[in-house]
Amino acid sequence: MDNNEHLRERLKRSPRLKHLLDYIIMNQRDARPRWFVRLMAPLYQHRGRYSKIYKSVRMDTPPYRRFWLGRRSVVESYCCINNAVGDIVIGDHTRIGIHCTIIGPVCIGNHVNLAQGITVTALNHNFADTNKRIDEQGISTQPVVIGDDVWIGANAVILPGVTVGSHSVVAAGAVVTKDVPENCVVGGVPAKIIKQLNANS
Repeated sequence: MDNNEHLRERLKRSPRLKHLLDYIIMNQRDARPRWFVRLMAPLYQHRGRYSKIYKSVRMDTPPYRRFWLGRRSVVESYCCINNAVGDIVIGDHTRIGIHCTIIGPVCIGNHVNLAQGITVTALNHNFADTNKRIDEQGISTQPVVIGDDVWIGANAVILPGVTVGSHSVVAAGAVVTKDVPENCVVGGVPAKIIKQLNANS
């Protein structure tokens, strides 16, 4: 276990310490890490060999959650990466296209292609209690998992709790609310299977 893992484990056991650290590192008005935290990010993030994150990417990645970018993977311009409520792990040879948003906890496999404008979010705002404002009810998370060799088309939305199986395709504009099996194409709102893939198709 490295020093970063020790810090994360300690914060999990001490909500008061996490709250204090939150106040120190997060700009409360802008709800994003302060400038000095962004400068220190390379010290606590893992970026694989030959990986690239473009300068215009908004990296909301405080040190108490994991951010891992695999070898030869790319996060293109104007993306937003947010691990404040859950780890983000991106595999090798994976491309995150321009204007994508990823909110953890999210695990993306190897050789995955996300086109432009995609949202992958594991976060939901709670809203069931009508006696409270929505912003007073907190949040909930359900991990999102995207397998290997997946292609997700432009402007698709992957919602909390979804697993996209390996070798599958999500059509442009799809809203994925349920798990996607391996080796298929899904599309529509909500997304449904429109084609099975096999070695001869």
